[in-house]
Amino acid sequence: MARRQQAHFLIVTYPSQGHVTPARHLARRLVHGAGARATVCVPVSAFRKMFPADDGEVVVEEEGGAVAYAAYSDGYDGGFDRAVDDHTRYMAQLSTVGARTVAGVLRRLRGEGRPVTCAVYTLLLPWVAGVARDHGVGAVAVFWIQPTTALAAYYHYFRGGRDAVVAAAASGDASAEVNLLPGLPPLRVRDIPSFLAITSDDDPFAFVLSEFAELIDTLERGGGGGGELPTYVLANTFDAMERDALASLRPHIDVVAVGPVLSFLHDADETKTASSPNDLFDHDGGGYLDWLGTKPARSVVYISFGSSSVMSKNQVAEIAAAMAESKKPFLWVIRKDNCKDDDDDNEAIKKLVTAAAAADTGGGGMAVEWCDQARVLSHASVGCFVTHCGWNSTVEAVACGVPVVAAPQYSDQGTSAWVVERIGVGVRAAARAGDGVVEAAELGRCVGAAMSEAVAGRAAAWREEARAAVARGGASERNLSEFVRRFVPK
Repeated sequence: MARRQQAHFLIVTYPSQGHVTPARHLARRLVHGAGARATVCVPVSAFRKMFPADDGEVVVEEEGGAVAYAAYSDGYDGGFDRAVDDHTRYMAQLSTVGARTVAGVLRRLRGEGRPVTCAVYTLLLPWVAGVARDHGVGAVAVFWIQPTTALAAYYHYFRGGRDAVVAAAASGDASAEVNLLPGLPPLRVRDIPSFLAITSDDDPFAFVLSEFAELIDTLERGGGGGGELPTYVLANTFDAMERDALASLRPHIDVVAVGPVLSFLHDADETKTASSPNDLFDHDGGGYLDWLGTKPARSVVYISFGSSSVMSKNQVAEIAAAMAESKKPFLWVIRKDNCKDDDDDNEAIKKLVTAAAAADTGGGGMAVEWCDQARVLSHASVGCFVTHCGWNSTVEAVACGVPVVAAPQYSDQGTSAWVVERIGVGVRAAARAGDGVVEAAELGRCVGAAMSEAVAGRAAAWREEARAAVARGGASERNLSEFVRRFVPK
């Protein structure tokens, strides 16, 4: 009997939780939802955290298919330490050593009879396209793990909108408006990706603009023929959520909305199998889930600023004060590495969080270093999510119907907050000028507004929209299936 031909996607990720998690979700959707093969390729440092007992390729078997995991070297196999290592040097090593070792993965897969038909990469890895081309891969795709509105902002910035953005940013007024996106209302400076507001070449993040400029050039060339390797964008969004942003890009870039890419939406049983990969952070056991089970429906405030954003000592103090005043139970994630380069601040933060959790706030509080966010947001007791508004967290909140209090810090987070406000599933907290801290009174006001019946009702409605998009026959499910069919070997 002839073996069924399958498309094979190699998904190459940057070594951070915010890239690895959505890559894993995408791989599972490709395998279980679209009948493809998928290999997630992560740096050695991440692979060792995910599979401490293994070396080399790991195949995670589940009912209906398997996802393979492979390691490549970024030149920092012991991990990148943001407190010590130079980021510019790291990016140079990532592109040279990474290109060489990803090429080795492609050669090995071909030699084993599993040739890659499409290479997918997350942000900051544009060199993957060249490696794929040199090794006979038929197409490449960027897995866009930020709001599509942010991609539209980058595109139109580099295609005629730069002067308007620079002028607005130079005013120093975060509420200054910019007419940047065709078909959308004006954005304020605070709503656009923060890297676009950089006006000095001496800014430590100035290099990011050149990375995105290269990406836009690649996407526009790849989507337009002319002998270039076909390049697509798989966007972790759905049509109803960012319809106008998608429409502004489609004349220029081949963008496919396939979200929300969250494998737990399709799992009958969300428990992990014995071979499932670990997160890059250790969970605090399952006690927090038991604790949530003791609280009334929609009563708990969940607080987390993600896997890379940090909370200053002043911000922690304001959150603690807001929770004490609110008299609401809260679950607070404060990572072990939140302030690891400042022992005094770290100790002060620990004391503030411990005191807040132990205080009699009317419902009690619990602090953890990390948790399974999908299971927390899916819990009936959670009524509000105070978040930095990274896109992964935003999409999870929308898919779980949890109202949001947005406290963005940098990058695309302000754009995510704009989307949250635009669709009505949360409120954006006003930050203090100077240090960007959200004060206790403002946070308390926002929590109250987010947990109102009106916002909760809209969040519940968008939950159904999100799930309908990826259900059988939904727009995103159809988009993904049609995309995969392009790469099935003939």
